Amino acid sequence: MYEQEKIKPYKGNGHKREQVERMFDHIAHSYDLLNHCLSWGIDKSWRRTAVDSLSPFRPQSVLDVATGTGDFAILSARRLRPRSIVGVDISEGMMQIGRQKVKEQRLDSLIRFQREDCAALSFADGTFDAVTVAYGVRNFEDLDQGLREMCRVLKPGGHLLIIELSSPRRFPMKQLFSVYAKIVMPFVGRLVSKDHSAYSYLPATMAAFPQGEVMQGILRKAGFREVRFKRFTFGISTMYLATK
Repeated sequence: MYEQEKIKPYKGNGHKREQVERMFDHIAHSYDLLNHCLSWGIDKSWRRTAVDSLSPFRPQSVLDVATGTGDFAILSARRLRPRSIVGVDISEGMMQIGRQKVKEQRLDSLIRFQREDCAALSFADGTFDAVTVAYGVRNFEDLDQGLREMCRVLKPGGHLLIIELSSPRRFPMKQLFSVYAKIVMPFVGRLVSKDHSAYSYLPATMAAFPQGEVMQGILRKAGFREVRFKRFTFGISTMYLATK
């Protein structure tokens, strides 16, 4: 078991998956605002760079896992122009906001949402050209199983794109970001979302999540090859691109 799998949003003995679902349902109304606010808007640049890394492969069918409110699916639709995107998540509260955004942007013929457990996806083997996950893998209850499932539903030669928050390793950014993550993020998160646990949980999982070369090894073990990664903004965010 990886360290971040042991961390749960709330106290109690419930499964992490159930607690994560409840947490995201609860903070759905403020999630987009806090995402961009707490990253000072830099996350938009990280997302664009990540999506553009798939452009040379021209994926036509895309699965966006842990899609949340659909921001990454919408960005993929705009920049990659695939035939179809399926956004999946365990939180109906988040996806309801995503459905509204997609409808307002007239992308509902291209993007659809459905409730799925990433550890047991309902899709057939080899369904998608690309699978994407933006800031969601650290919430998986079973990281290895989630990665194996994403590998299974990819076509041979298809690509997995993950972008995830990470912890800087070098002085002084390591120390500065630690203070920001442990004090500023929880305070602002509680103030805006009214959830006293969510924005303590999220930085904790970020610090515990496997990074860089360690994550490369985990992806290879799940069935991927040509695994490479790129760090953004002093290592605050990391992108992984792998081939089935």
